[in-house]
Amino acid sequence: MDWTLEVVIVPVSDLDAAIAFYRDQVGFTLDHDTTNEHMHVAQLTPPGSGCSIVVGDLPSQRSMAPGSLHGLQLVVADAVAAREELMGRGVECSEITVFDDRDGGTFFGFADPDGNSWAVQQIRARAEKPLIPHEHRGRFGENLEP
Repeated sequence: MDWTLEVVIVPVSDLDAAIAFYRDQVGFTLDHDTTNEHMHVAQLTPPGSGCSIVVGDLPSQRSMAPGSLHGLQLVVADAVAAREELMGRGVECSEITVFDDRDGGTFFGFADPDGNSWAVQQIRARAEKPLIPHEHRGRFGENLEP
């Protein structure tokens, strides 16, 4: 049986600011922004990822303090290029740190406007062998069914 992690709740104080940050600055795809009488939530997905984040005002989100989520991790094939891309979009990033010269030992970090923190790990092997092959992605990078 497969157990797939597909959504992580990220607690934020300002939904519109969070959407703008993750979509416009970090480059996630806005999958939906749903408002009704019970909720206002948005789901955003990093390009090439099978897991999305959800920001909004569901009870589970209100039970966590904005900015209290730490240690979320993204993986890229080139940390230098990824850091330059984020910084070019106005995201403050830490310096790149090499903990180990082997693939997977290079990191940098950033935080959203509320202080939820992210680590970005370089795994060069992702360039040749992404977890979700490019042929299974749509025009805007979203994941498609095989």
